Amino acid sequence: MSWLEGTIATGLAVAVATTLDDNIYLTSFFSRVSRTFRPRHVVVGEFLGFTVLVGISLIGFFVGMVVPDMWIGLLGCLPIIIGINQLLSKEENNDSSDELERVHTEVGRPRIKQSLWSTLRDPKTHRVTAVHISNGGNNIAVYVPLFATCSLPSLGVILSMCYMTVGFWCLCSYSLTRFPGISVLVTRYGSKICPLILIYLGLSILIKAQSYRLILPI
Repeated sequence: MSWLEGTIATGLAVAVATTLDDNIYLTSFFSRVSRTFRPRHVVVGEFLGFTVLVGISLIGFFVGMVVPDMWIGLLGCLPIIIGINQLLSKEENNDSSDELERVHTEVGRPRIKQSLWSTLRDPKTHRVTAVHISNGGNNIAVYVPLFATCSLPSLGVILSMCYMTVGFWCLCSYSLTRFPGISVLVTRYGSKICPLILIYLGLSILIKAQSYRLILPI
C-alpha cells in the first residue's frame, strides 16, 4: 500500500469516527427548514464549525515541527482513552436537537435570497456552527496528535477526506429528513464501530511516532 492509499484510508477513518454523530443534529436542523431558515444555513454553518475545530487542531501540526515526534505521539493515548470510554459507557447519546432552537416562519413571507457572505454573517448559520463546535471536543483530541505526526502532503490529503466526509453527511442528513428512522439506525450501529476506529487511530499514532518505547521499556 502506497503512502497515498494509506493516508486516504486514515483520513476516511478519522473523518467517519469524529463526524458520524453529526447526522443527529444535522437531520434535526434540516427538518426545521423554512422560508427564512434554508439548507444553506445548515451546510455553511456545519463547514464553518468544522473549519474552526480544524484551525484549533492545527496547533498540533505546528508544535510537531519543534517537538520530537516520539513525545508528540504520546497524545495518541487520547483517542484510545476516548474510544475505550465510549465502549464502556452505558449511557445513550443525547440527541443534539435538544440544544437547537426552533426557527419560526412567518406564513406567506417570500423566500429570502442571500449571498454566501450574507449567509456567513447570518445568526441562523452561527447557531449551526455553535452546535458543531460544542459537539466537537473529542474531535480536537483526535486531530491534534494526528496532525502533529503528519507531513504536509499527508495533512492535505487527510483534511480533504474530512471535508468531503462532512459534505457527504450534509447530503445524507438532508435526504434522511424524509426517512428519519434510517438516521437513527446509522447512528446506533455507527456508534459501535467508531470507538474501535478511534482505538485503532490512537495505536497507529503511537506506533508511527514510536512513542510506545516511552511507555513500554524495550
